[in-house]
Amino acid sequence: MAGFEDAGDKPLPHFLGHRERLKERFRDSGAEAMPDYELLEMVLFRAIKRGDTKPLAKQLLARFGTFAEVLSAEPERLMEVRGVGEAVATEIKIVHAAAMRLMRGQVINRPVLNTWNAILDYVRAAMAFSDIEQVRILFLDKKNQVIADEVQQEGTVDHTPVYPREVIKRALELAASALVLVHNHPSGDPTPSLADIEMTKKIVDAGQRLGLTVHDHVIVGRKGHFSFRSNGLI
Repeated sequence: MAGFEDAGDKPLPHFLGHRERLKERFRDSGAEAMPDYELLEMVLFRAIKRGDTKPLAKQLLARFGTFAEVLSAEPERLMEVRGVGEAVATEIKIVHAAAMRLMRGQVINRPVLNTWNAILDYVRAAMAFSDIEQVRILFLDKKNQVIADEVQQEGTVDHTPVYPREVIKRALELAASALVLVHNHPSGDPTPSLADIEMTKKIVDAGQRLGLTVHDHVIVGRKGHFSFRSNGLI
């Protein structure tokens, strides 16, 4: 009818066209074909219904460094970035939780020797980018299958108290036959301290008296990981 414009003739808003192009490229080529900021843009789509998410994605990467570090950041730190509210922070943490659930499913109830690389990927994703030290323990049964994955202690930016008695007690409660110790260094450097080495020796000695094997102690950080067993410390 004269005087009325067909809504179908109106061009899509710029941001909608961009979103559709990103989604199409993701469907055609997968995530490997996309830089971090574009993948992060798509993560932000659900929380930000209208508008261009590229500037915020780039701000987040500039602040935290990598896609993995953005997902691993605590909500309070995410919301320090201008434009990030509770909805955006929640959406980012949902994606992180989903990724961790997937990775955890690849190691629980599976033999350690067959899944060692998956375990390293999992514990690095879970802990390497944290701002505080954590001690995580993987408890194993007689077949060296992971039967439990627990954060034993949390501490400060550079220290976590670990009590060998509590570690051994928990292993006995779970009827575990062996364990793998894991902790992170928020500084990024996974090199063990003298305190790390001494603490590990105490747990190994306590375990031996009760027939409990410590297969390894792995320290993770942004710069990689350190294995006590690979370096002859166990």
